[in-house]
Amino acid sequence: MAILRKREFGKGDMSPVETTEFIDLTQMNFEAENQIGAKTLVKVAEIYRYEDLSKLTAHVFNGHLLVLDYTALSGDQLAMKRITNDLKLIARDVGGDVAGLGKNYFIVTPGGVKVDRNKIKGGF
Repeated sequence: MAILRKREFGKGDMSPVETTEFIDLTQMNFEAENQIGAKTLVKVAEIYRYEDLSKLTAHVFNGHLLVLDYTALSGDQLAMKRITNDLKLIARDVGGDVAGLGKNYFIVTPGGVKVDRNKIKGGF
């Protein structure tokens, strides 16, 4: 949510009257976003229950990359084992890849996209 302030002029005089209007940016539709022309998108998701996994991984089956934040489940070893196994099977089914990113993230890729596990280090 963002706050937008605009100035309006009072009737009959030129003194500005300040009003505050709230706009919910999540509800706005930007036409330029829909005309990007990209066939593959990077989707970012959070998972709170194991049962949500099938809904989230549908994006991978549709050809998009999925960055999955599993912070909420990181303490549940059973759920993490099930999620990891399912992500490996999904990546195998679509011909993609799955890898851990940092401490609490997985990346799952569609067919034709592999994750390079070698870090690129800048030198100075």
